[in-house]
Amino acid sequence: MDQIDQNILYHLQHQARISMTELGKQVGLSQPAVTERVKRMEEKGVIEQYRTIVSPEKIGKQAAAYTLFHTRDCDAFLDFCRSSPEVVECHRISGEYNYMLKIVTDSIQSIETFTNKCNKYGTYTVLIVMSSPIDHKFFISEEVSRLANLN
Repeated sequence: MDQIDQNILYHLQHQARISMTELGKQVGLSQPAVTERVKRMEEKGVIEQYRTIVSPEKIGKQAAAYTLFHTRDCDAFLDFCRSSPEVVECHRISGEYNYMLKIVTDSIQSIETFTNKCNKYGTYTVLIVMSSPIDHKFFISEEVSRLANLN
């Protein structure tokens, strides 16, 4: 992957619905050339998918928490997590706990209700999210984009 590919990724991270014509202008390539590069990155798995980011607060999801979880029955616990709409992320981790979940609900009380359902799967610690000063960071930085534009 060269700097042009990284520049393309930078722009797609910020606006995945950008037209190939506009993307080509941003990175200094023709529409067919940029389309081919994007297609190649999709085929190689560099670009896995395009997503819409929904504001949790705007759809009534006011509360978030991370749950550190220790279980001895991983299969049953993962089935439970997959079937629970509150679970938006699940990560296998090392250390005292073996899973970290991100839970998003409409209230703190709903987080408590969810964690009560977890009791039969093992032990856990709940960390309530108070705010998210850095909610999301992109992999390809503005610096990479600037460097690509200089060449």
